[in-house]
Amino acid sequence: MNYGIVIFILGWILRIEGALLLLPCATAVLYRENAGWCFLATAAISFILGVALTHKKPQNTKVYAREGFVVVALAWLVMSLIGAVPFTMCGDIPNYLDAVFETVSGFTTTGASILPEVESLNHCSLIWRSFTHWVGGMGIFVFMLAVVPLLGGSTFNLMRAESPGPVVGKFVPKIRDSAVILYGIYLAITIIEMLMLWMFGMPLFEAVCHTFGTVGTGGFSVKNTGYIGYSPVLQNITTFFMIACGINFQFYFYLMAKKFRMAVNMTEVRAYLGIILASILLIVINVRGMYGTLEETVRHAAFQVGTIITTTGYATYDFDRWPEFSKTILLILMMMGACAGSTGGGMKVSRFVIVLKGVRKELTNIIHPRYIKKIQFDGVPVAHETVRNTNVFVAIYFMVMILSILLVSVDNHDFTTNFTAVSATLNNIGPGLAMVGPTQNYSFYSGFSKCILIFDMLAGRLELFPVLLLLAPGSWKKYT
Repeated sequence: MNYGIVIFILGWILRIEGALLLLPCATAVLYRENAGWCFLATAAISFILGVALTHKKPQNTKVYAREGFVVVALAWLVMSLIGAVPFTMCGDIPNYLDAVFETVSGFTTTGASILPEVESLNHCSLIWRSFTHWVGGMGIFVFMLAVVPLLGGSTFNLMRAESPGPVVGKFVPKIRDSAVILYGIYLAITIIEMLMLWMFGMPLFEAVCHTFGTVGTGGFSVKNTGYIGYSPVLQNITTFFMIACGINFQFYFYLMAKKFRMAVNMTEVRAYLGIILASILLIVINVRGMYGTLEETVRHAAFQVGTIITTTGYATYDFDRWPEFSKTILLILMMMGACAGSTGGGMKVSRFVIVLKGVRKELTNIIHPRYIKKIQFDGVPVAHETVRNTNVFVAIYFMVMILSILLVSVDNHDFTTNFTAVSATLNNIGPGLAMVGPTQNYSFYSGFSKCILIFDMLAGRLELFPVLLLLAPGSWKKYT
């Protein structure tokens, strides 16, 4: 383990978080809130610690795979621990563990909350909750690589460790240029949605917070009722942007580069949109009698399908009241998630496609033992390493899920609550069913169970391996 570079990168992360905390400080000035001093103090402490850790650049700046995975997991944990401090200092979330739960939920774009109501929070706390979604949506390290000329060409392992999906590639040869392109697209989508929500009647502050939650596919709202009280037009705008942000951002890069054929031929994007349309159709048929008009039925079905498959977590209706068939579809979408290379969570559509193609290949080999054909994705053969990684990921995913359900069951809540709470946190969605439904919260869980769910949120956002490697003793051995 190259401890020098790990400490150096963590120092830069603290410096960046100190800068990010200035947004709630500015919000507090605008709304004349004393709570802004808590955010300013935390920003100063974070920045000073960061400067202390980065005052000397290590001689060995290589970031190998081990350092990449470990430092990414550590960085997300450290950012969450620091980001929770002002919530407790200002009294909006007096219990520090609850504040950590809320902050981890924000950075991991989960949207699970321990707050029974949010409208009494300071504006600076509300903007920080939502802003953590936006920062965590594209990724802390993608942001860092876009703004800091840090380590030259050795940073690919950082991006690989943080980026969601089974395959990580570059848009252009240089990693930093790829990060800049990603954040350019991300920022453009953010500005467009923010302006559209504001133009169609949402107050500016609410438009900013909800845009952060939508584009980052997080789901924190500034209203206790979420999206239930907003107009159909605002709900439809949010549905569109949720689904758009669940698409692999490489799709948008192809469009920008006028490579339309490559964009259209992306297997995962076609599968993702096909699953969404099929799910909406099935749910509309199933819940048609619960709404007055077909338009209302389609609107609520599309919104809930969009919010669940992209793991955003907003709600226009308490879908826990839907028939079991529709709730089962949502549960499947919850585990499936959005596209790789998007801001969405879950297992990713690409993994499901690869697994299904692998099953078909094995069945074909049983019938025709001499038949040899590689699994293809976007017209290109999938490397054996990617197939193996996907299979291992799926196995570990269900092992972590089963163990987490077992551990939180010590609180003696019903199985539906525990199962969907773990599913919702591991897949970075937020709302589940029963006691953690879209109109409920996670405050009733014990401190032990909240720690398990915090682990699940981090493991789900970082796709298991970085967090598991952080716990492995072999990861911390020095190079010989």
